[in-house]
Amino acid sequence: MRTIILEKFNEALMQTDKEKTYTDIKDDQVLLETELDSLGFAILVALLEEELDIDPFQIMDEPVYPKTFGEFVAIYERANA
Repeated sequence: MRTIILEKFNEALMQTDKEKTYTDIKDDQVLLETELDSLGFAILVALLEEELDIDPFQIMDEPVYPKTFGEFVAIYERANA
């Protein structure tokens, strides 16, 4: 799951014309400190929905914006369980 999310994370960065990509990213990496902006986040979620056929943000009882990459991955792992 993590590998797919990182791949799509980089794809979202490229689609928003960001120069930085990640070969590895730590769980405690703050998402707002990456070049992924709100448009990139929306693209990332759409790419992951296309790849995984899930959008955990649509099925959440209370909307949550993950602060770190690890929190983001955990949201997808819980939704895919």
